[in-house]
Amino acid sequence: MDKILVSPDGDVTITNDGATILDLMVVEDEIAKLLVQLSKSQDDEIGDGTTGVVVLAGALLEHAESLLDKKIHPIRISDGYDLACNIAVNYLASVAETIEFGPNNIEPLIKTAMVSLGSKIASRSLRQLAEIAVNAVLAVADFERKDVNLDLIKVEGKVGGAIEDTTLVRGIVLDKDFSHPQMPKEVRDAKLCILTCPFEPPKPKTKNTLNLKTIDDYKKLQDLEKNYFTDMVKKVKDSGANVVICQWGFDDEANHLLLQNELPAVRWVGGVELELTAIATGGRIIPRFQEITPEKLGRAGIVREISFGTTKERMLVIEECANSKAVTILVRGGNKMIVEEIKRSLHDAICVTRNLIRDNRIIYSGGAPEISSSIVVYNEANKISTIEQYAMRAFADALESIPIALAENSGLSAIHNLAAVKARQIAEKNHNLGIDCNHTGTNDMKTQNVYDPLIAKQQQFLLATQVVKMILKIDDVFKENKDY
Repeated sequence: MDKILVSPDGDVTITNDGATILDLMVVEDEIAKLLVQLSKSQDDEIGDGTTGVVVLAGALLEHAESLLDKKIHPIRISDGYDLACNIAVNYLASVAETIEFGPNNIEPLIKTAMVSLGSKIASRSLRQLAEIAVNAVLAVADFERKDVNLDLIKVEGKVGGAIEDTTLVRGIVLDKDFSHPQMPKEVRDAKLCILTCPFEPPKPKTKNTLNLKTIDDYKKLQDLEKNYFTDMVKKVKDSGANVVICQWGFDDEANHLLLQNELPAVRWVGGVELELTAIATGGRIIPRFQEITPEKLGRAGIVREISFGTTKERMLVIEECANSKAVTILVRGGNKMIVEEIKRSLHDAICVTRNLIRDNRIIYSGGAPEISSSIVVYNEANKISTIEQYAMRAFADALESIPIALAENSGLSAIHNLAAVKARQIAEKNHNLGIDCNHTGTNDMKTQNVYDPLIAKQQQFLLATQVVKMILKIDDVFKENKDY
């Protein structure tokens, strides 16, 4: 289910992303702040499973409370949780399966991305958005190092149109337009001059006063300023550039000279966009006009300006770049909230795909790994003679909170379905049986093709256990005295 979050300024956010909900909430309790950081850690490390990790940590704390009521020491509970977590993580690794994929076989990656997007608002365009996320990751992936630089994937949003209008641009999209309305809207075989220096005369670093007594003095100053602009434009033109991208603005004088010299220009481009443009086009960021050379220019097949609907909003698209290792996903949606939620959903799908490239082992999800891990941990607890066995059983019970939440959110009877699936897992010795959230008629997640990367599930267990162990070792809270 989605949540509406209203900021103090009245901004409304609709989302079901755990990390976003916790990040936007006003949290006063010190322990609750640790859970917010837990969700952020899962988001930073894995990118998905942010809700599940908080649900699991909450269940572990709840069961720890009942153990504390039995006078079991927090250190023994922590040790028991640690033992149970290691057993669960090792068990998941032992039952994980390896999937094979490549440039000509991306279907396994698409199915994984579809599972990530299935619970989001993006589910109406599931297949299309999953393909966009996978293709974006594959475009920037380094298969030799088994790594993906997510900084090369830019996600840009523009209100208007339908979710289905979301596209993948193999290049850079800038939320800017050409500086003059009479500049051409399309440039082919573009040579880009990427500048971080402004189109204006140098300014003195100290305050000075200049007195102009005659008209001739004024004209001399005007000519001097014009020569500065002319010299700057000439240096750009002589280098062979036919598009200028500048980090700073420039006044009407410079804009007019650029138009006269048939140099389409873009101004006020942010630092991140400037770097991505340089990476994509193979150009160098030039800090001074004196350093402009043909070798430092970026190259692209086409630079074009696109407009949206009846509004005057425009964007620049740089395509067919010399270096295709930078892509942009242009997200469309009916309003700002939908666009932002689609961007968050795509972030999760991109991270899941990246995780599979880093480690191609998968675990069938839908609550199946939690139920099977719970059974294994419970059985192992019976083999331990020390008091930690109580904490291990509590860990096993806490794992069942995930499938219970899945069943409740799917409109199913939670306890009835959990008991039935658990009994079938034990009887059939099939660890792939989970909660049938999609009402397909089968509980076998392998048949439904519902799976997650192994490292995502393992990280969920490890992070939740670490935070709960830290909380259990806290016996008092002191407020810092600031009156000193």
